[in-house]
Amino acid sequence: MLQLRYKTPKAWAEVVLKDFNRFLQDHAAAEKKASGMAVSMFSHYPDKPLLVEAMVNLALEEMNHFRQVIKIMHERGIYQAADEKDPYIHALRRLIRRGPEEYLMDRLLTAAIIEARGCERFGLVAGSLPEGPLKTFYRVITESEARHHELFVELALEYFPCHAVEERLSQLLDEEALITQALPYRAALH
Repeated sequence: MLQLRYKTPKAWAEVVLKDFNRFLQDHAAAEKKASGMAVSMFSHYPDKPLLVEAMVNLALEEMNHFRQVIKIMHERGIYQAADEKDPYIHALRRLIRRGPEEYLMDRLLTAAIIEARGCERFGLVAGSLPEGPLKTFYRVITESEARHHELFVELALEYFPCHAVEERLSQLLDEEALITQALPYRAALH
């Protein structure tokens, strides 16, 4: 499992629980964007069958998560919010190098880190919620995110030498820790 270099404090989950409806809206947007990212990946790399198959499956799974979050929101009488730029995602994307090989490696590894951070934070949410269907839902989402970040690392190792993946992943994890630490807490995944 990918080891993040900055641990999100429990205070972040307290902020989320104080405005949980807003968090649900952000969660729905994150699932929708994750599905779109997977579609972009399989569209951009049609010559990589392993990646295409993995991203098709991921796009469907993320869209299913989106559907589940939307259902929860509708049950609570809330609806989707307008899409907002996620400062965390945009900061990570600025780290992606140009050049065909570097770009693919960095896309895969930043996606792995994003999924690992999602796993950590959904786990914090699950741990903070009272027993019930919502807690169960977030436990399942946490497990799913764990599989997703592992998938992206496995894909990187499929296409690039192990030492290159480990070196770049280490650099990106250092940068991600600084980015995450600097961002204010809000009722959002990132």
